[in-house]
Amino acid sequence: MDESFLNAEGAKDSQKSLKREDGISHAVIGAAVEVQRVLGTGLLESAYAAALAVELRERGLSFEREVPVPASYKGQMLGVAFRADFLVERCVLLELKAVELLTELHRAQLLSYLRVSDLRLGLLINFHTFPVVKGVKRVVNQL
Repeated sequence: MDESFLNAEGAKDSQKSLKREDGISHAVIGAAVEVQRVLGTGLLESAYAAALAVELRERGLSFEREVPVPASYKGQMLGVAFRADFLVERCVLLELKAVELLTELHRAQLLSYLRVSDLRLGLLINFHTFPVVKGVKRVVNQL
């Protein structure tokens, strides 16, 4: 089979995957907006995480919380490198914050998480920013 055809098929699959991830991220942001609408700002990150779990479940999204993600270095297993706050639909990583200001370090941390986990899309959500949509940073791992 022609290699250019395989590359074109891979590109189509990648585009479908991105559309799915975009739809999931849109639903997650809507859930975060609802959480902040009900709870407001100023609470601990754990309160927002618990409320977001309720909201995601109500929206029919599958997710895992505090997911241990292993890493390797030069072929050697390192064990658990980090715990993902949320993994939604097995493809979108969420990192929640309740801080005054997101920094470049927060974004870089999420990008490292995406690389270690071989995922493409992550959302950094700061519930102390009002409105919360201004506190959402989309981070993409180009793989």
